Amino acid sequence: MLSRHTRAWIPLAAAAFVAVLPAPMGLHSHAWYFAAIFAGVVLGLILEPFPPAAVGLIGITAVAVLGRWVLFSATEVATPGFDVASRSIEWALSGFANSTVWLSFAAFMFAAGYQRTGLGRRIALMLVRALGGRTLTLGYAVMLADVVLAPFTPSNTARSAGTVYPIIRNLPPLYDSHPNTPSARRIGGYIMWTALAATSVTSSLFLTALAPNLLAVEFIRKATSLEITWLQWFLAAAPSSLVLLLALPVLVHRLFPPEITEGEQAPGWAARELEAIGPVSGQEMLLSALVLLAIGLWILGGRHVSPTTTALLVVSLMLISGVLSFDDVISNHEAWKALVMLATLVTMADGLNRTGFVRWFAEAAAGHMSILPPVPLAVMLVIIYFFAHYLFASITAHVTAMMPIMLSVGAAIPDFPLYGFAMLLALSHGLMGVLTPYATTSGPVYLGSGYITSSEFWRLGAVFGAIFLIVLLAISGPLLLARS
Repeated sequence: MLSRHTRAWIPLAAAAFVAVLPAPMGLHSHAWYFAAIFAGVVLGLILEPFPPAAVGLIGITAVAVLGRWVLFSATEVATPGFDVASRSIEWALSGFANSTVWLSFAAFMFAAGYQRTGLGRRIALMLVRALGGRTLTLGYAVMLADVVLAPFTPSNTARSAGTVYPIIRNLPPLYDSHPNTPSARRIGGYIMWTALAATSVTSSLFLTALAPNLLAVEFIRKATSLEITWLQWFLAAAPSSLVLLLALPVLVHRLFPPEITEGEQAPGWAARELEAIGPVSGQEMLLSALVLLAIGLWILGGRHVSPTTTALLVVSLMLISGVLSFDDVISNHEAWKALVMLATLVTMADGLNRTGFVRWFAEAAAGHMSILPPVPLAVMLVIIYFFAHYLFASITAHVTAMMPIMLSVGAAIPDFPLYGFAMLLALSHGLMGVLTPYATTSGPVYLGSGYITSSEFWRLGAVFGAIFLIVLLAISGPLLLARS
């Protein structure tokens, strides 16, 4: 085990080593220097010499200080009136204005409301009473909860972090599994990873389960002149996504096994506990109404009220009604740590796009593989596109920055299976949310639960990301590429 001092110096040394290497052909030096800092930040997140939020804060501070050399081109700096200092700090703080960052923060407040009123414990006890005899059946219950909500909730943060997580976080303590302790692996880690992985799959299964899916459909329409309907999307995704959903609780059970697999006494105990806590209280009923309001607005009000506005509205109503106190908000350390981490990493990832690194990477990768036959080339480009998400802290940003480039590359190649390629790119968006703690805004919530360590998250993300992609390419790939 490396000491904290060593773990702190390794990312710095790695960033310095990359920075002194010559910038690759076609990439500006400032973009290469930024990429070096980004690599150091990612390594810091993996080794964790400091909490992830602190690593992200150090990263954006380094870029803000060195902005003249790592964030802006020589042409920009030489422009009359261009204020490097103000532009640098403006960029560094931009992540705190990101709406999905605050949606993730609100999810922690929802969870606090469930805990304070006792509603979360009541629902958790009901789940244990019905399905708590085996850990595996609880995994399927968690997965099915996301499946039911997914077609109607175009935000995996609202769906998973804001609705599913506040409930399931009450399950592990019922089995004497507590966050940030050795007992976290008793069952808590299994439940949390199942929930995160499930929302990644449902985000790909349904067109309306993830907002960037709609953006991807628009890019496909422009590239192929084809209109993709909700049903066409579902039929394209179903062969691989349904296989993954059915296998997921078992797969997590094997690759991230809980320490307890059966609890024959649990259902009876849960029934007695439910009887002991008595009827639903007024505060529980009030919170239930507020949660239903949030779900209703997330499903029906998307054109008029953003998911983040809905979440903040409900948090405000929780404060007004006394479901939460302001002390509950300001003392929720995990919520604030998640907010800082996500805001800083969104900013760092935006810098890769701003400096031109992402475009250079996509075009260079496509250019080096243009000698392959069309179908193998399409598969390789999908693989590159998928794992390029390590460079992004937002699926929307990934789609916006890379999908048009990839589609334009495919359209320029004779006999290229453009439709199948485009659909595979689109169907990968939800799945890539499992890769890293910052891959999608649900990630920081589950990392912040205290049941999955940072190193476990990175390891599981790589393993499940590879499995998800292999299943997509092996099952849906041939069907889609054959139609092109």
